Amino acid sequence: MINKRFLDCYSSDLALMNKKALLYAIRASEGRVMVSESIAITQPLLNNVTNAELAASQGADILLINMFDSENPQIQGLPAGVTPEQTLHELQRLTGRVIGVNLEAVDPEFACAHDDIWKMKPGRAATSENARKLVEMGAKILVLTGNPNNGVSNRALGLAVEDIRKEVGNSAVLITGKMHGAGVVRESGSTIISEEDVVWFASQGADVILLPAPGTVPGMSQQRVASLIDTAHAHGALAMTTIGTSQEGADISTIRQIALMSKMAGADLHHIGDTGYMGIALPENILAYSIAIRGVRHTYARIARSINR
Repeated sequence: MINKRFLDCYSSDLALMNKKALLYAIRASEGRVMVSESIAITQPLLNNVTNAELAASQGADILLINMFDSENPQIQGLPAGVTPEQTLHELQRLTGRVIGVNLEAVDPEFACAHDDIWKMKPGRAATSENARKLVEMGAKILVLTGNPNNGVSNRALGLAVEDIRKEVGNSAVLITGKMHGAGVVRESGSTIISEEDVVWFASQGADVILLPAPGTVPGMSQQRVASLIDTAHAHGALAMTTIGTSQEGADISTIRQIALMSKMAGADLHHIGDTGYMGIALPENILAYSIAIRGVRHTYARIARSINR
C-alpha cells in the first residue's frame, strides 16, 4: 500500500491508490486536502476547457463532479471523441487528480417535481447500480448528497449508503451528508444534521461525513461543526466541511474566514462548491481557500507537479 500524505502525492501515486491508501493519505495531510466541485452539464467558464481542469489549475486535489448522469455520461469541455464509458477516465488522465461523483438520495416523502436545472434524473440517483457503474467508469469517491429542491433526507442518505457499501465494497470512498436542506425544510439550518445522524451514517458504511462549513448554513457555527466532527472522528469516520450555499462566489476574505473556521473545527477535507459562476467556484476562491489551509508551498506544488510524474 502507498503510505504517503496526499500533500506529497504525484499523479502516478493517486492513480494507484485504493480506498485504504486514499483514506490514509487524507488523514496524514492533517486538514490540508482541497476538494473542488464542478457541474458536468454546464458550459465551461473557459469554453473548451472543463471546469474540473480549471479547478485543478487553482490547486484542487480532488475533483468532484455534480449532475453527472451515469446513464448518459458527459462532461462539457472534454475533447471530442471521448466515449461515454471513458468520460471519467479521460478527466483523470487530463488532470492527474482523484475523481469523485455526486449521487442523490431522494426521499419519496419529500420528492418534488420541478424544472430547475437541478431536476433529478435516474442516472444521478444514489442506487447500488449507479454506484457500481461509476466505480467501473473510474470514480474513486462517491458523494451521497442532494441538490436544491430534490427532497434528499438524512433517512434516505443513511439507507442509500448501506446499499451502496454492500455493492461497491472497498472499491470507493463513500462520503455522506448534506450541504444545505436539499428540499427538506425540517432538515435545514441548525437541524440539518445531528450527532445521531453522524453516528448512523458511520455505522451504515460512510467513510467520511459531509457537513456544512461554519458560516454557510444558519446555526452552523464553528463550535457546532466542531462537535459534529468530533462525533464523526469518535466513530471512525473522517469529516468534510462544504460550501454549498453559493458562497463559493463570495469575496476572498469570506472564503478565507470559512476556510480557517473549518480548519479550527477539525475538517479533514475542505470542499468548495460549484456555483460561484454556474458550474464552478470563482477560480480565485479555490486558490485562496487552498492557500489559507496549507500555504503557498503546498498549493503551488499541487499546481506545478506535472501529471506525467
